[in-house]
This record gives sequence, structure tokens and C-alpha cells, in this order.
Amino acid sequence: MRNLPKPAETDLAHLEREIVSCNQCPRLREWCTTVASAKKRAYQEESYWGKPVPGFGDAEARLLIVGLAPAAHGANRTGRMFTGDSSGNWLYEALHRFAFANQPTSEALNDGLELVDCFITASARCAPPGNRPTREELTTCRTYLEWEMSLLRTIRVVLVLGHIAHRQWLEAAGWWGRMTPQTRPRFAHGAASVLPDGKTLLCSYHPSRQNTNTGRLTRPMWHAVFRKARKLVDRDE
Repeated sequence: MRNLPKPAETDLAHLEREIVSCNQCPRLREWCTTVASAKKRAYQEESYWGKPVPGFGDAEARLLIVGLAPAAHGANRTGRMFTGDSSGNWLYEALHRFAFANQPTSEALNDGLELVDCFITASARCAPPGNRPTREELTTCRTYLEWEMSLLRTIRVVLVLGHIAHRQWLEAAGWWGRMTPQTRPRFAHGAASVLPDGKTLLCSYHPSRQNTNTGRLTRPMWHAVFRKARKLVDRDE
């Protein structure tokens, strides 16, 4: 695991370069490279990114969104989190609806998308086989989430998408070990918890097809979470 630099010694551009060049998890790097080489039939004419995917967004954001990992033919193809897949279709439509993005879709790295008061990251930066990173891989990648948190000093609301993102963010922020099971925020869709440092942790089911196609996550449920995020962010103005 890489040593954390002091916040003053780096910036988001530096961190992005560190993430993109990371090769600490051989299983993930092999899988991403294989997928990028084989490609999906619909994308045979495209050049896949095939490298670890950094977070992106507004450096002075008050809303942080933490997902699970790049999709094999989504961010692993495009090079930007939640770009070019069905989960991204759900995410960017909601971000645009509630004024956190300048457009409701995101299909490619240079399609003009800009986030407003929002930064998007993930628990793992490489697409994992079966969409399941190992515990060791998540622990290794948590270093980068810690780096981001040291640089994104204006975050007031953290929206975690799914159980894994919930635990990974609490671990990276240091709350998991400092809290007892009784006081630790529990994951539940739509739940909001105010942490001792004043940040609000907001939870949602991940907008994966497994959730959206089965009705576990509906558009009204999804929009309700972002409506709450909007109100929480605006409350601090």
C-alpha cells in the first residue's frame, strides 16, 4: 500500500496520476486489460480506457458521491466514473434534475459534462470480475479515497451508493473503528446520519440493473434521495 502524502504536497491532478498508474492489484489489472482487449460487440470500434479510473468533479464540492467500482464496459471503457452505462444514466439524470450537473447524460470522457458542487468517486478504481472486488483489493484502494478526502475540504454531504460504499467511506473517514456497532450509522435506503464532524452521511441503493430492473430501486425512490441531498447541501448556504 502506498504511503499517504501530506495534503500540502499533492493536489487532485497529482492524485489522478497516481490512481491511473496504479498496479497494486494484479487480478484487477489483468481483468481490466483483458476486457479492454476483447471488448464488447457494441463497442468493437472504440478504444477502451482499461486503466484505473480516478474520481472527478468540482474541487470545491459540498456533495461527495461514493459508488462501488467502474463497470467493465462503462467506466473501464470510457475512463470516467458512471459514464457509458445504465447506472450512469440514472445518476446523471438525477444530478442534472437537482442542479448538480450541467447535462442529464454522460456517454464519453469529453462529452461536455460538468459537475456543480459535486464530486464522484468509488470504493474500487478498477472494474472487478463479477463486479465483486475482494476485501484486500478494497482495503488497498481505500488509500485513494483517504487522499481525496484530505483534498476535498468543503464536503458537507456524503452520498454512498450501496453497502460496500457505505462501509468503505466510514473506514476511510475513520468512523468505522471509532464507533461501536450501536452508534455506527446503519445502511438503509434514504437514511441520513449526522456525524460528529458535522458531515451528513446519506445512503441509497446502488442504481445497478440488479436493483433498477427488479424494482428494488425505483425512480421516485432515487429522486427522493437526491432531493434530500439538495436540501442538505443548500442548508449550509
